[in-house]
Amino acid sequence: MPFPYKTVLITGATSGIGFALAEHMLAAGIFVIAVGRRKDRLDALVEKHGAEKVAAEPFDVSDLDAMPTWVHRITSIYPRLDCIFLNAGFQRSLDFTSPPTISLPSISAELTTNYLSPIHMLSLFLPHLISLAPSPTSIVLVSSGLSILPLPRCANYSATKAAVHSLAWSLRCQLSGPDSPQTHHIKVVEIMPPAVQTELHPQQKDLVEAGQHKPGIELERYIEETWADLVGEEEKEEIVHSVLRERLEAVEGPRKTAWEGFVKAMRGAGLRF
Repeated sequence: MPFPYKTVLITGATSGIGFALAEHMLAAGIFVIAVGRRKDRLDALVEKHGAEKVAAEPFDVSDLDAMPTWVHRITSIYPRLDCIFLNAGFQRSLDFTSPPTISLPSISAELTTNYLSPIHMLSLFLPHLISLAPSPTSIVLVSSGLSILPLPRCANYSATKAAVHSLAWSLRCQLSGPDSPQTHHIKVVEIMPPAVQTELHPQQKDLVEAGQHKPGIELERYIEETWADLVGEEEKEEIVHSVLRERLEAVEGPRKTAWEGFVKAMRGAGLRF
């Protein structure tokens, strides 16, 4: 099976997709390191499943200054950690037609949580994942269908997820490259959800006022298909739900072919990556 990992760290594990994935992993006998800001929810997860199956790690992933020390502590306590799910994120509206309503601190916070945090975290965890060779390890990045087809209402969110999507392509290319055999055991998987009914939307006042705070598909329906893709016989680099697959493939198929040709040409010109 293409999901051989036994100890998995999940950020944003206190609600939504992160929480639902944690529950499925626990049911499959995978030890989960659940990371989130809401300690009460993490403690409830441990109480439900037991400390021998899940560990609660209260941490604010937007605290980039504290992250190096925290990652060192995690890898020291859990030396067999072999997969990190970088899932934490939030969404806010952004109206450029009304500049007084724009909150620059909110824009920065969204950028930090959705993009800077994942790139810092994967960089800090990479030495540990490399050290586990030749055992398979994995970095899972959760982006969004909005990374391909941005929604103007949440322009900053869409842009951060587009950055995660681009990062996944480049990271996968580097780690699997001909000049980096020491990282070939590290798989890079991108999960691209459509709109899913989680706490992401009810927290936004404009969506609540418009009666649009429950868009998309039910969480359990989404997770069932996503989990099946993660543990199925076919190993997938990108996990796209069926409600988005055809639409995104029409956009991404030609783009990926062009990108692969570009990478081949640059390597042929002597660039090492």
